[in-house]
Amino acid sequence: MADNGLGERIRALLSKQGMTQRQLAEKVGATESAVSKYLKGEREPRAEVLANIATALGTTSEYLLGRQEGITTEFGTILDLCARSAPGFTDEQRQQLAIAILSAPREKAE
Repeated sequence: MADNGLGERIRALLSKQGMTQRQLAEKVGATESAVSKYLKGEREPRAEVLANIATALGTTSEYLLGRQEGITTEFGTILDLCARSAPGFTDEQRQQLAIAILSAPREKAE
């Protein structure tokens, strides 16, 4: 694989959060060897693993894949996580989520 932007973005986020490859592997249910190969660009994670990596690193799959500029805002990350988890939510959890989102402070556009 020529472009290893995915590995570079994962590596940068690991560094920023002070997380090791082993810790990331444990959080996402992958082997440390697999994570090492993702970082080197020797292998690409399956969609589910990629989503888990994004969650563990506080970003989105879109950012990791280079389809989105910059790390998402906290609000954007929350929305991404909710979109993936919403099918398993109960009605009460959906209502609590809606209230939390509506009452969250918004970032001001610059």
